[in-house]
Amino acid sequence: MNIKNLLASAVFGAAILASGISFADLPKTVDGVTTIHLQEYNGYFAAEETLAGLKAGEYEFIVENKTNKLVGFWLQDGVTQEFLARTPIEVGETFRTRVTVTDNGFRYKCPINPTPWYEVGVSK
Repeated sequence: MNIKNLLASAVFGAAILASGISFADLPKTVDGVTTIHLQEYNGYFAAEETLAGLKAGEYEFIVENKTNKLVGFWLQDGVTQEFLARTPIEVGETFRTRVTVTDNGFRYKCPINPTPWYEVGVSK
Protein backbone atom coordinates (compact mmCIF):
# COMPACT_ATOMS: atom_id res chain seq x y z
CA MET A 1 0.00 0.00 0.00
CA ASN A 2 1.47 3.37 -0.91
CA ILE A 3 1.53 6.34 1.44
CA LYS A 4 -1.37 8.05 -0.36
CA ASN A 5 -3.68 5.02 0.12
CA LEU A 6 -2.53 4.59 3.71
CA LEU A 7 -3.27 8.23 4.47
CA ALA A 8 -6.69 8.01 2.80
CA SER A 9 -7.53 4.89 4.86
CA ALA A 10 -6.47 6.62 8.08
CA VAL A 11 -8.60 9.69 7.29
CA PHE A 12 -11.60 7.51 6.44
CA GLY A 13 -11.20 5.50 9.66
CA ALA A 14 -10.94 8.68 11.73
CA ALA A 15 -14.06 10.08 10.05
CA ILE A 16 -16.03 6.91 10.90
CA LEU A 17 -14.92 7.08 14.55
CA ALA A 18 -15.71 10.80 14.81
CA SER A 19 -19.16 10.33 13.25
CA GLY A 20 -20.33 8.01 16.00
CA ILE A 21 -21.20 5.28 13.49
CA SER A 22 -20.76 1.87 15.04
CA PHE A 23 -20.92 -1.53 13.49
CA ALA A 24 -23.45 -3.95 14.96
CA ASP A 25 -22.26 -7.05 16.75
CA LEU A 26 -23.10 -10.52 15.53
CA PRO A 27 -26.02 -12.07 17.42
CA LYS A 28 -25.02 -14.44 20.22
CA THR A 29 -26.28 -18.03 20.20
CA VAL A 30 -26.34 -19.93 23.48
CA ASP A 31 -27.76 -23.45 23.79
CA GLY A 32 -29.24 -23.16 20.29
CA VAL A 33 -31.10 -19.89 20.93
CA THR A 34 -30.00 -16.71 19.13
CA THR A 35 -30.73 -13.43 20.92
CA ILE A 36 -31.78 -10.25 19.11
CA HIS A 37 -31.95 -6.97 21.08
CA LEU A 38 -34.22 -4.23 19.66
CA GLN A 39 -34.82 -0.75 21.01
CA GLU A 40 -37.96 1.06 19.93
CA TYR A 41 -37.73 4.82 19.57
CA ASN A 42 -40.27 7.33 18.22
CA GLY A 43 -40.97 6.00 14.73
CA TYR A 44 -38.16 3.45 14.35
CA PHE A 45 -36.37 0.43 15.79
CA ALA A 46 -32.64 0.08 16.37
CA ALA A 47 -30.96 -3.33 16.57
CA GLU A 48 -27.86 -4.01 18.66
CA GLU A 49 -26.90 -6.94 16.47
CA THR A 50 -26.65 -7.20 12.72
CA LEU A 51 -29.70 -8.88 11.22
CA ALA A 52 -27.84 -9.93 8.06
CA GLY A 53 -26.98 -13.58 7.51
CA LEU A 54 -29.39 -15.04 10.08
CA LYS A 55 -30.41 -18.69 9.81
CA ALA A 56 -33.70 -20.41 10.59
CA GLY A 57 -33.92 -21.55 14.20
CA GLU A 58 -34.83 -20.55 17.74
CA TYR A 59 -34.65 -16.84 18.60
CA GLU A 60 -35.21 -14.75 21.67
CA PHE A 61 -36.26 -11.19 20.92
CA ILE A 62 -35.68 -8.63 23.66
CA VAL A 63 -37.51 -5.39 22.82
CA GLU A 64 -37.01 -2.27 24.93
CA ASN A 65 -39.38 0.72 24.86
CA LYS A 66 -37.15 3.82 24.63
CA THR A 67 -40.03 6.25 23.99
CA ASN A 68 -42.11 8.30 26.41
CA LYS A 69 -45.35 6.53 25.47
CA LEU A 70 -46.97 3.12 25.11
CA VAL A 71 -45.69 1.24 22.06
CA GLY A 72 -46.32 -2.15 20.53
CA PHE A 73 -44.37 -4.98 18.96
CA TRP A 74 -45.66 -7.18 16.17
CA LEU A 75 -43.48 -10.05 14.99
CA GLN A 76 -44.68 -12.10 12.02
CA ASP A 77 -43.55 -14.91 9.73
CA GLY A 78 -42.04 -13.22 6.68
CA VAL A 79 -44.19 -15.10 4.15
CA THR A 80 -47.39 -16.30 5.83
CA GLN A 81 -47.60 -13.20 8.05
CA GLU A 82 -48.70 -15.46 10.92
CA PHE A 83 -48.10 -13.69 14.22
CA LEU A 84 -45.18 -15.03 16.20
CA ALA A 85 -45.64 -12.37 18.90
CA ARG A 86 -47.66 -9.22 19.48
CA THR A 87 -47.87 -7.12 22.59
CA PRO A 88 -48.03 -3.59 23.94
CA ILE A 89 -44.91 -2.39 25.79
CA GLU A 90 -45.20 0.26 28.50
CA VAL A 91 -42.75 3.17 28.87
CA GLY A 92 -39.37 1.93 30.07
CA GLU A 93 -40.39 -1.73 29.94
CA THR A 94 -38.70 -4.59 28.12
CA PHE A 95 -40.57 -7.43 26.38
CA ARG A 96 -38.98 -10.86 25.86
CA THR A 97 -40.26 -13.62 23.62
CA ARG A 98 -38.81 -16.86 22.26
CA VAL A 99 -39.97 -17.96 18.80
CA THR A 100 -39.04 -20.32 15.99
CA VAL A 101 -37.99 -18.54 12.80
CA THR A 102 -38.36 -20.64 9.64
CA ASP A 103 -36.78 -20.27 6.21
CA ASN A 104 -39.55 -17.70 5.58
CA GLY A 105 -37.68 -15.14 7.68
CA PHE A 106 -39.57 -12.63 9.79
CA ARG A 107 -40.83 -9.09 9.88
CA TYR A 108 -41.60 -6.71 12.71
CA LYS A 109 -43.13 -3.29 13.35
CA CYS A 110 -45.03 -1.18 15.86
CA PRO A 111 -48.67 -0.40 15.03
CA ILE A 112 -49.08 2.12 17.88
CA ASN A 113 -45.92 4.19 17.37
CA PRO A 114 -46.05 3.83 13.60
CA THR A 115 -42.88 2.29 12.23
CA PRO A 116 -42.27 0.71 8.85
CA TRP A 117 -42.21 -3.07 8.49
CA TYR A 118 -38.68 -4.35 9.00
CA GLU A 119 -38.36 -7.36 6.70
CA VAL A 120 -35.58 -9.83 7.60
CA GLY A 121 -34.69 -12.79 5.41
CA VAL A 122 -32.71 -15.80 6.54
CA SER A 123 -29.93 -17.73 4.82
CA LYS A 124 -30.38 -21.38 4.03
